[in-house]
Amino acid sequence: MRIAVAASPQVAIPTIEALLSSSHDLVRIISQPDRPAGRGKVMTPTPVSQWAIENGVQLLRPSNNDEIAQSVEGLDCVLTIGYGVLLPESILQIPSRGFLNLHFSLLPRWRGAAPVQRAIEAGDALTGVTVFQLDAGMDTGPIYTVHRYALDSDITSDELLIELGEVGVGAALEALDLVAQGVRPQPQSGDGATRAHKLTREEGQIDWNQEAEVVSAKIRAFTSNPGAWTLFRGSVIKVSAPRMSEFVLEPGEVSAREKKVFIGTATKALEIGVITSAGKAPISASSWANGARLIEGERCE
Repeated sequence: MRIAVAASPQVAIPTIEALLSSSHDLVRIISQPDRPAGRGKVMTPTPVSQWAIENGVQLLRPSNNDEIAQSVEGLDCVLTIGYGVLLPESILQIPSRGFLNLHFSLLPRWRGAAPVQRAIEAGDALTGVTVFQLDAGMDTGPIYTVHRYALDSDITSDELLIELGEVGVGAALEALDLVAQGVRPQPQSGDGATRAHKLTREEGQIDWNQEAEVVSAKIRAFTSNPGAWTLFRGSVIKVSAPRMSEFVLEPGEVSAREKKVFIGTATKALEIGVITSAGKAPISASSWANGARLIEGERCE
């Protein structure tokens, strides 16, 4: 089949690379337009755009629906992976065999923008990837393939995205082969459906009055974007790399022991591995504590 991939994030690249050596003809890459990034607001391509440029694959960066429609003319199928654009049904019907989406959850659980992060935040023991045919709904289309992945208790969203990016390769190739063979996808049930709303910075504030497992899940889900944060001495710090401990501290209480930093919750204290102060690079929590000259009994809010 003549296919295109419409994608933006780094997690899409393993599947795109696999398509180059598949039986399908990867005609082009479609990605979002360059955006200003960093303190200097320099116009920056998406990770997928950068990959296409470096690998000599035709790249289109349409800025409106008319341009998107033109970019998918003459194709058999388009695979979307975190493209970040809600496509109207009129565009979905242009490729002769429609659009597929590689989604990073076990649908219908976690339909929406942040399935990886919400799965970790909720304490799910199992996740995976689903490849389905796009329709006018929010991740409601019929399903071609599902590949499952068991979650480690300490995994972060950054780590899980990397793992699911690899899991998605097989699921996507299998689904494209089924499309080429004329196999029809299976209707998706709505039973147990949940919404994976986009993460906001405000949500990232940590409530140290919750149990350690809940706080740990929040921190790991929000690592590294937008980040889990708390107030210390009136300033924002981001915390990451939490580990369960046997120490008991008051909720929010900060303590440096054995060259490690612990913060109390409603149950056991969490050992914090990395701290990022506003406007600074991440550093080990022990280095942060040395610079902060902690006073016994100080708390995060």
